[in-house]
Amino acid sequence: MNENILIADDEQNIRDSLSFVLEAEGFRCTTVADGKAAIEELQKSNYDVLISDIKMPQINGMEVLENSLKFSPQTIVLIITAYASVETAVQTLRKGAADYLLKPLEFEDVIIRIKHLLKNKRLEKESRFLRKQIDQRFNFGNLIGQSAAIKEVFSLITRISASSTNVLITGSTGTGKELVARAIHKNSDRSNNPFVPVNCGAIPENLYESEFFGFKRGSFTGANADHDGLFKFANTGTLFLDEIGDLSEHMQVKLLRALQEKEIKPLGSNKTFKINVRIIAATNKNLLDEVQKGNFRDDLYYRINVVEIKLPNLSERKEDIPLLVQFFIDRYNKELNRNVKGVDNEVMKAFMNYEWKGNLRELENMIERAVLLCDCEIIELGQLPPYIQPDKNHSYEPILNLNDALQNYERLHISNILEETGWNRKKTAELLGIDTSTLYRKMLKLNITE
Repeated sequence: MNENILIADDEQNIRDSLSFVLEAEGFRCTTVADGKAAIEELQKSNYDVLISDIKMPQINGMEVLENSLKFSPQTIVLIITAYASVETAVQTLRKGAADYLLKPLEFEDVIIRIKHLLKNKRLEKESRFLRKQIDQRFNFGNLIGQSAAIKEVFSLITRISASSTNVLITGSTGTGKELVARAIHKNSDRSNNPFVPVNCGAIPENLYESEFFGFKRGSFTGANADHDGLFKFANTGTLFLDEIGDLSEHMQVKLLRALQEKEIKPLGSNKTFKINVRIIAATNKNLLDEVQKGNFRDDLYYRINVVEIKLPNLSERKEDIPLLVQFFIDRYNKELNRNVKGVDNEVMKAFMNYEWKGNLRELENMIERAVLLCDCEIIELGQLPPYIQPDKNHSYEPILNLNDALQNYERLHISNILEETGWNRKKTAELLGIDTSTLYRKMLKLNITE
């Protein structure tokens, strides 16, 4: 352990006994017989822990505590006394003591308390260090990481942000495509102008034109007033087209024309409007494959794909998991009014061994759940969903029939994702890469119920 402990007590047998017991536990101990000597030691050397009697000649323990806070604020102070009273305990703790002990001392209890306080101190120090690292070195907007894969993304963002070049961001669901788009916008000359995100797959096909280009009053039934479309909202700023691979062929033609001519014409209008919009598009599909299949126009593909940023899956950047975990803990501490410090070693080991099919989104959801359920300062395995917890007592009996084995795995995997999303079928289908109707058929076939 090697932590330094200063013991101040006017009773030699207590000094000697405490020193003997704590040194047997690996601590380095220094003993003094009065408060004055304790203050001199604190000014002269660094101590991790101070154990001080409250009643001592010349200078009492309360004054020693006050001097410790002044000269050595990083030192953990425990006050011990034979004069037990609630008032004394409260006064001591209010002054800044970390704990309060009664004579006669139970040495095993003293050891446990010291180790617990030192552990909390280390965790707080690590947490401050991680937050500092996140703030000063690894934070690009809300993008967190220090892996080679994510550093390459940071490098690309830095190089392309200042231009108005169109960008295509590719990656699996949950890898943070919108975060990258926002980081590009934030670091560009357009940062003070609008950033307008739109999910192309969420707009009904018959509303594409009116949503993107706007409409004039009376141009169709229900058009009771003029409406500026997304391009006008984003003018002089950035238009983020998420899931651009879901655009219909008709809308692809309209979008290509708008990008080529840099002008739009609202529905029902005879006038065109010049636009100055940077396009950042994103997709979880392989657009080049979609081009070859005839599902996506090649001229639009090359128009939006001037620079491509490929985002790695979380399984490809596992060294970033500790930083991400702390980042999400800090976020949900604020949102949920909690005070979680971190995760224990077993939890981190489980995180590092997990596959993270849902990527950053799945990790964030799991941390939010754990922070909400955690009733102490450290997240433990019990706060994690069952499927991520290692089952040490499970004895595996292999299923010999291949179809049965595949169905068993499929049932387990779908059930796990459903549980992680709170039985949100649409979100589960997105994470699984299938449509909602396929998910319902599989749930019925595999007898998966909530």
